[in-house]
This record gives sequence, structure tokens and C-alpha cells, in this order.
Amino acid sequence: MLEARQIPATSGQLYADVEGDIEEVDDKVVITKIRVRYHLKDIPEAQREVVQRALEVHEDHCPAALSVKRGIEIDTTVEFG
Repeated sequence: MLEARQIPATSGQLYADVEGDIEEVDDKVVITKIRVRYHLKDIPEAQREVVQRALEVHEDHCPAALSVKRGIEIDTTVEFG
């Protein structure tokens, strides 16, 4: 999605930290929330708004998010380095 907007997301420029909450629901242990923090390096200030807009819609196009979002809340953020 970023590269389609001429924002490089090659190896080393983009990585993510992912955390999850595991809770007991109906006597079963399940993942109830996932937090994804993307890190992007060397993104010019002028392109950061484009990244934020892409982040706002990415969940509706991400195969992993589409696979789990019915049962797990997903929270995403981006940090520029």
C-alpha cells in the first residue's frame, strides 16, 4: 500500500512490533486484542500524512487483519524514525 504511493517500504525501512492480550473467555484461553506499531525510517515530513491515511484504511485490505478482526480487536499506530 505504501509503495503504491511512492513511499519506500523496503527491508530495513519498515518493521513492526506486535503485542497481544491473552485472556480467559468462556473457560478458554484466547487472544482478545492485538497491537501493531509500525516503524518507518527516512520518511519525509511531507509524506507522513499520506502514511497516516494509508494506515487508517489498511486494516480493510490486510489479509491477516481480515482473517482475525471478527474476534480480535486490532489497534495500529506508526512511528517515524
